[in-house]
Amino acid sequence: MTKNGILCEVNDQRVYLDPKNGDITGINFVSHAHSDHLPSKNGGTILSSIETNEIANLRGFKMENHIEYHDDFSLVDSGHILGSKGLLFDDIFYTGDVCTRDRGFLKGAKIPKCKTLITECTFGLPEFVFPKLDDILKQVNELISELYGKGIPVILMGYQLGKAQTITQFFGHWGPLYLHDSVKNMNLLHQKFGVSLKDGIGHTEAEKRGLLEKKPWMMVAPMLSSKNKFVQDMKSKYGAVTIGFSGWAQSTKFPFGRRTDYSIPMSDHCDYNELIDLVIQSGAEQVYTIHGFVNEFAEDLRKRGISAQPLLENSLDDFT
Repeated sequence: MTKNGILCEVNDQRVYLDPKNGDITGINFVSHAHSDHLPSKNGGTILSSIETNEIANLRGFKMENHIEYHDDFSLVDSGHILGSKGLLFDDIFYTGDVCTRDRGFLKGAKIPKCKTLITECTFGLPEFVFPKLDDILKQVNELISELYGKGIPVILMGYQLGKAQTITQFFGHWGPLYLHDSVKNMNLLHQKFGVSLKDGIGHTEAEKRGLLEKKPWMMVAPMLSSKNKFVQDMKSKYGAVTIGFSGWAQSTKFPFGRRTDYSIPMSDHCDYNELIDLVIQSGAEQVYTIHGFVNEFAEDLRKRGISAQPLLENSLDDFT
């Protein structure tokens, strides 16, 4: 582990896993196109899926020297968002952000066998056990039905990349359907890759045409603060109610998971039990935890008889 991210040596090649900056001499693996996993600049060779490459381009980062395949590595679907991958090499598996749960067009990751596992643990506390998807869909559809019955428009909110597309697919049957402009652009790119999403009118066009005056309606938008001008305008002008989707809504300790009128605990990550199952499925002899409750989750694994520790600087090099 270095200041630039996780560094490994494979057949005399420097390989960085989700580096903060592109290493100019090595291979830089980018697991997916969320901003906290994209490098801030190009360097060397960037290994990622074609979907990640195009999403990154849409978000303003053009990957140079991009490749989709390399003989020394296997890219494994991680189930997190469109195009997200884990990396298998030299009997090491790096999950990136990972979800083993099917969610509409996103199929849960199938964890390969390995000796060394490097896994995220964003929700690596026992309190983060998410409801079943069917229960979530039932709850939200009933809530929307109740609000529609009162003539109240509804804004469903989730991350612009990933959550917004699953929300569109799950609840797009409610209409008329409008999309925040940023979500519309991201949905169009997903449709280009064959994801079935209902078309919706962008919010700017809908406002110009006076369509939002005719209530109720459904809109899908990014997760925004209640103080955001867009949210405040939608509430003051049209009386809209917001429903937010976040794994953090599972816990009362994290208020940023409850920034909307209603909060639904739905995530694009594994919950605690799924993380435990992931580790067991891998059969790994050594587990390193990153991104999340790294100390707590590693300790829980050790109590289960699994060799685990947070990935600190040089710790992976010492093992491999």
